[in-house]
Amino acid sequence: MKIVQVEAIPFAIPYAKPLRFASGEVHTADHVLVRVYTDEGLVGTAEAPPRPYTYGETQESIVAVIDKIFAPQILGLTALEREVVHARLDRTVGNPTAKAAIDMALWDIIGQAAEMPVSGLLGGYTDRLRVSHMVGFAPAEEMVAEAERIRDTYGITTFKVKVGRRPYTDDVDACRALREALGPDVNLYVDGNRGWSPSEAARALREMDDLGLTFAEELCPADDVLGRRWLVAQSRIPFIADESATNAADVTRELLGGSATAISIKTARTGFTASQRILRQCEGLGVEIVMGNQIDGQIGTLCTVAFGAAHRTSAHHPGELSNFLDMTDDLLAEPLTIKEGALRVREGNGLGIDVDPEKLARYRQDH
Repeated sequence: MKIVQVEAIPFAIPYAKPLRFASGEVHTADHVLVRVYTDEGLVGTAEAPPRPYTYGETQESIVAVIDKIFAPQILGLTALEREVVHARLDRTVGNPTAKAAIDMALWDIIGQAAEMPVSGLLGGYTDRLRVSHMVGFAPAEEMVAEAERIRDTYGITTFKVKVGRRPYTDDVDACRALREALGPDVNLYVDGNRGWSPSEAARALREMDDLGLTFAEELCPADDVLGRRWLVAQSRIPFIADESATNAADVTRELLGGSATAISIKTARTGFTASQRILRQCEGLGVEIVMGNQIDGQIGTLCTVAFGAAHRTSAHHPGELSNFLDMTDDLLAEPLTIKEGALRVREGNGLGIDVDPEKLARYRQDH
């Protein structure tokens, strides 16, 4: 199973409704389809979603680093030599989603070769994951209407609410409206994407103390080192590190430094190999995790559910798996479907990714 080619194809699919949050907004899925080819005819597939406001990557930079740096370094290696692959990729700093896509494509190849699903190879805990839906910035009544529609249509009962606006009371009011409309049986948690100061976040949490929030995520920047620790120390709910904990070393620093008490794992930025290391690290420390969403398309979502369903710890909380619902189309030949609030792992060998060639031809940006 020697690697003979690595392909990075830029594509763009518009969102029917943009997702807005404190660090930016997304109108189009300007992603990169990554394929790794072997000499035995097996092809591994994954998706790299650039998020320049979080990691500095762009669609163009992902294509360039794969074509010019990563591919030449791993050609001739086998799909089983993942540690060698990572040792070579890690010579180049940054570029997390480009590295993650290559890693997941290699796991896809291994699963196909073993004639087993990747989720089974990773752990095989369950065949599905409950779904959490992200609600972006909008007037409170629109946020409520969206949450009610998602609940009634897909059976989803966990919502991640984007906060971080100023004045902070706008988001407090929106969260209160969501709780009043959805009732006590729906799980709500908030994600600030670093939008507030520590003092604003502290006031917001105090004023939402009666809403029964499950988590708070990245309400202020981790670079506000002392302010963040002060905030987390007084938080009565688990405080999730997401974009401030993008690798195992960051996870250690954020947790041991008192800047977080829970971790978001995103396969889009740590693939399966590094995500599994972070998961075991959190298990050893007794820290809860959630499976996060990189505003992935269906290919990325399929990878997230494969990993999340594979482990008892990652399957405990609903995973963020529904943002593809806001896209006008996707590349999969057989679209994902959310039923009764859950998304199933795709059956078949590897990751079960089957790209529709006509859709790829329609949306690719390199011709």
